[in-house]
Amino acid sequence: MRFSYFICQFLFLTVLTFSAVAQDSTGTNTAKDPKWYESFNIRGYAQFRYNRLLETNPKLTNEQGDKSMGDGGGLFIRRVRLVFSGQISKRVYFYLQPDFASSVSSDNLHFGQLRDAYVDLGLDKDNEYRFRVGQSKIPFGFENMQSSQNRLPLDRADGTNGFVNERDLGVFFYWAPKKIRERFAMLVSSGLKGSGDYGVFGFGFFNGQTANKPEQNNQQHRVGRITYPFLVGDQIIEPSLQAYTGKYVVTSDDVSPGTKYIADHNYTDQRVAASFVLYPKPFGIQAEYNMGRGPAYDKLTDSIEVRKLDGAYVTLSYRTKIQNQVFIPFTRAHYYNGGKKHELDARMYHVKELEIGMEWQPVKQFELVCQYTISSRRFEDHEVPDNLQTGNLLRIQAQINF
Repeated sequence: MRFSYFICQFLFLTVLTFSAVAQDSTGTNTAKDPKWYESFNIRGYAQFRYNRLLETNPKLTNEQGDKSMGDGGGLFIRRVRLVFSGQISKRVYFYLQPDFASSVSSDNLHFGQLRDAYVDLGLDKDNEYRFRVGQSKIPFGFENMQSSQNRLPLDRADGTNGFVNERDLGVFFYWAPKKIRERFAMLVSSGLKGSGDYGVFGFGFFNGQTANKPEQNNQQHRVGRITYPFLVGDQIIEPSLQAYTGKYVVTSDDVSPGTKYIADHNYTDQRVAASFVLYPKPFGIQAEYNMGRGPAYDKLTDSIEVRKLDGAYVTLSYRTKIQNQVFIPFTRAHYYNGGKKHELDARMYHVKELEIGMEWQPVKQFELVCQYTISSRRFEDHEVPDNLQTGNLLRIQAQINF
């Protein structure tokens, strides 16, 4: 009943929004009222990688991260993304982002796939209150919402990344004062590695099966988040709290023959997380911790069960300019203990990694990252129930921004 009430309220507010938009559009066109296509924007970026330098263990891989790591990996296109966006009217904004380098497996690379496709509906003249409808990032965690175009480490930390591509189909409500929305935008445009504008407060519901996959149980996940970027002298700090809950369906296609599982395939999927960011002016700290419960493989019972999980990371960085060239040395330590619901048998992980790197931006349109990774990964399922891989490797990424 509560969920139905929320849906009715959303539909009512949407009708009011479109009524206001319609009233705005009935006025006489003047030079001060630009056409929607005059604010139409196209941008994007591309990333090219090589991960095999100084490699000590070719069996060390990362299925959710970079599929070119390990044996058989070579030069790799990690991202080719175009972003189409525009303010259709004063209260309606659209955003569309395809990726032309999606990889469904280690031997099926560079497919075109939809990432974002959503519309923002403003409820007031400054769009401080808005609904987002469509496929977009789930408002959970700072690094999850931070674009890989801005992130320093080459892949997201295992411990806090609970969704494939960080996205799903849903409806989200966001609120932020106008000046804070401007601050969110500045934290990205100024090169301070912001996460973007997902409101000071946000909540909503989404399918829960992750991006580009159909709903399986007619039970939407719910999520809520609160964050605020404070000015403290010349510094900016941003603490956040967030949580989500729902039921995730482990489909038959994701279970090895012989593995035991819950009869209806429905598994509790819950997390709560805290984030803290000190933006690099010049010294930066980015840290997150989350814990919860979710589907995970248990090799002792050869079954997929609901098990506890927890994970965290800390990234330290220092941003400096030398003759208009930006240098950002960084290091990140992270760990994860828990299952990955979207992998075969909800594969169980125990991960510890240390990454030491440098990002160099000679010009705004080009970035080069070198990152040395020291890794210990245990990832186990029905087919490989005892699998601990340790090793080191030097990773290189060139990124073009346009």
